[in-house]
Amino acid sequence: MALTPLLRCADIGQTRDFYARVLGFAVADSAQGTLTVELHGSRIVFTAGDLWKSDPTLSGTLYITVPDVDGYHAAVTALVPLAWPLQDMPYGSREFGVADCNGYLLAFQQQA
Repeated sequence: MALTPLLRCADIGQTRDFYARVLGFAVADSAQGTLTVELHGSRIVFTAGDLWKSDPTLSGTLYITVPDVDGYHAAVTALVPLAWPLQDMPYGSREFGVADCNGYLLAFQQQA
């Protein structure tokens, strides 16, 4: 079963550029002015609409599994500050984290 979160963003254009240029996601305009971003089967939909009557916020981390976390880390670390460094976790994954242009935390992981 796939999960696709719908998140509010401050600026669709800035979000499109960040996910495409910085993180290398495929990006596409989608229904009702939303933006869909996708990487290795993980998908997020963004809207600039204030559907929740609040600022963009998420009290968690979105985990995205990539086939080569070391290679992906090398490709993006010069482009975005890390929220936490690449490391082997005690629960069996190798991962690192970044904050996106909206302040959402993303973890990129590979299962050991």
